[in-house]
Amino acid sequence: MGKKITNLLLEFARLHSFLMRFFRELVSPPYEFKEIIRQCYEVGWKSFPLISLTGFIVGFVFTKQSRPSLEDFGATSWLPALISIAIVRALAPLVTALIASGKVGSQIGAELSSMNVTEQIDAMEVSGTNPFKFLIVSRIIATTIMIPILCFYIAAIGLFGGYLSIIANDQLSLLSFYTQVFDKIGMIDVFAMVLRAVVFGFTLGFVSCYSGYYSSKGTEGVGKAANSAVVASMFIIFIEELLIVLLLGFVTPLITGV
Repeated sequence: MGKKITNLLLEFARLHSFLMRFFRELVSPPYEFKEIIRQCYEVGWKSFPLISLTGFIVGFVFTKQSRPSLEDFGATSWLPALISIAIVRALAPLVTALIASGKVGSQIGAELSSMNVTEQIDAMEVSGTNPFKFLIVSRIIATTIMIPILCFYIAAIGLFGGYLSIIANDQLSLLSFYTQVFDKIGMIDVFAMVLRAVVFGFTLGFVSCYSGYYSSKGTEGVGKAANSAVVASMFIIFIEELLIVLLLGFVTPLITGV
């Protein structure tokens, strides 16, 4: 038991050191703008097909499943408002983060771990390149930037999927649908979505880079790093979602005066 506690404390110390080093490298030159742009392309553009399909399905299925409950109360006209609140406040950032955790997180963890195994990171240090700034900082910045952008995109696609589900049963113009959607979305909802997306994006990049950078040697370490990047990032994202919901539940009434 004592050894397990010691190992846990050492792990927390290494996490703290990793985090502090990230912030030091973040503000100190030189800045790897080309690598940041390349990583944004890897995280964002290459995730578009999967994100598009997932966002459409989430919006369509959520609307389809919500209709019977609202029909019992004769409130199907509230479907656009319900969809907008659910997707913008919670579903868009959470689904985006979970999909990116599976695709991007495993990729980052496996990539950094394989570079660690083949000693490419050591070779970068010998050649005078700062591997932490080039490999870690650029990837964390990329996920922190691109997850909010993908979140807005998946919200738009999800709302469109919800609209197609509605018009399969009701006569509703696209203009009327989006009028009802935006009528129920306030700045606090957009802020909540952006807050979630930024926190989730940073968590995804940080956990994935940490798992890959400190992976064990050998080919088995690559698989473990990819697996731990996905599992740990998803677990932490769910914990953060719970904390953000509690925080916004406390702060929102103070802001709106309700």
